[in-house]
Amino acid sequence: MNPGDRVRVTRAGVTNEGVLLPSSTPDHLVVKLDGGYNVGVDRAESDVEVLERDVYDIESAQDGDSSSEIEFDGDLPTVSLISTGGTIASTVDYRTGAVTAQFTAEDVLRAVPDLAGRANYRGRVVANILSENMDPGIWQELARAIHEEIEAGADGVVVMHGTDTMQFSATAMALMLDTPVPIVFTGSQRSADRPSSDNVMNAVCAVEAATSDCAEVLVCMHATGSDTTCALHRGTRVRKNHTSRRDAFETVGAKPLGTVDYETEEIAWRRSYTRRGERDLALHEDLNENVDLLKFTPGMDLDRYADFLASRDLDGLVVEGTGLGHVHTDFIPTLAELVDDGTVVAMTSQCIEGRVCDRVYDTGRDLLDAGVVESGDTLPGTAKVKLMWALANHPDPAAAMGENLAGELQERSVPWE
Repeated sequence: MNPGDRVRVTRAGVTNEGVLLPSSTPDHLVVKLDGGYNVGVDRAESDVEVLERDVYDIESAQDGDSSSEIEFDGDLPTVSLISTGGTIASTVDYRTGAVTAQFTAEDVLRAVPDLAGRANYRGRVVANILSENMDPGIWQELARAIHEEIEAGADGVVVMHGTDTMQFSATAMALMLDTPVPIVFTGSQRSADRPSSDNVMNAVCAVEAATSDCAEVLVCMHATGSDTTCALHRGTRVRKNHTSRRDAFETVGAKPLGTVDYETEEIAWRRSYTRRGERDLALHEDLNENVDLLKFTPGMDLDRYADFLASRDLDGLVVEGTGLGHVHTDFIPTLAELVDDGTVVAMTSQCIEGRVCDRVYDTGRDLLDAGVVESGDTLPGTAKVKLMWALANHPDPAAAMGENLAGELQERSVPWE
């Protein structure tokens, strides 16, 4: 028996029929049931009958191969699929029952046959991690990989990434790369073995976006809870706003740039964007990692945090303040001392909508006098990544926090529908 065969598996009096899938361990069989779920059973304790051979053409990934190319069709665009791990590139460990990231980019392509015929694909693995383990070093590896793929002729790039920190990585790529082609992040809120998985639609819509005319860093995820439309969010303005819903991602302070209709494959653009070929490819990969993000809350031990910040000797600090960008008045001298010692201190707001304005109340004016810089309506996590990049690349990092570098800072905060 081989992966792709239809089999009947009996164990302990329970019988299951389905298609045999490649298994991540030699001791277990993985069967795709007709209902969409996968089951794993102990190989030694199971009786297996092959009902039909080669129902599906499933090829096993080559051990240690991190880069491969699919059969080329000269009439199709070339899309590079870059994997960093996450639920979209996950399977179930049938020993523990846990979902683990272990698919390569090629595995994802085989798992989503709907991708066939839409583009030529190059698969590449940069990392195979859960997104909570993402760090600036991997951002740099990812930026270099994307740069190499575009330089080698890719018409678009799809980055498969865990959803929990996708917005941080998308911001990093938007700052680190000047791109003449689309770079589209996508992921999955639910693993591929669940009938409610969103991996197929997200991947298909991401490829459609990667062959579009929008040469920006985008995040492509479900626009609603149904399997009809994906939203295309600007990578520097998106936020994951729900732990588990398939439409967890939202553009903050504006509408998404566009949507992709899953059935018709049509993209409807809602706002202006940088078009394909408008910019020359360039890589700015340097980052200063000596930056922290501090969220102010009532009741904080101000002296303890002052001692902690003094011990860190930071190059940059992003403060997530209240409302228009405030902290306790007794904490302002601590921030002033940091600025005097050469730390760039940038203020953001913990409010979801709106922007920082420290010219309204006395607290804000005192913060400005202390040298704290406003970050407009830049999202706090985005601001942290931006400050890491600005400290390493911008001639005036403090001024950069008030500039729109990659769509992260909107000129105005206005009501929208």
